[in-house]
Amino acid sequence: MANLLFICSKNQWRSPTAEGLFKGHQVHHARSAGTSDRARIKLNQRLMDWADVILVMEYKHRDIVKQQFNLQDKPVIVLNIEDDYQFNDPELVEILKLALADWL
Repeated sequence: MANLLFICSKNQWRSPTAEGLFKGHQVHHARSAGTSDRARIKLNQRLMDWADVILVMEYKHRDIVKQQFNLQDKPVIVLNIEDDYQFNDPELVEILKLALADWL
């Protein structure tokens, strides 16, 4: 079982969509957060400590995470999904399903 933490900027569209794919999942738990001060759920060290795997939407999120938090050698995976989608956009869901196939 892995705790998956999805990170985007404002935690409004991409990371909550990814988190939602794991709702009720038999094996993995997921949460989401944002790096911006205006994020719906602001990223903090407690969430970082909870996570086994950190999945960020863009390289800028990876850089912020590495600069501001103690990662404790946890993997940080860049999904490389730009901020072009609304929450639960069908195209975003398909992109995420492909990118996360190993966990889903």
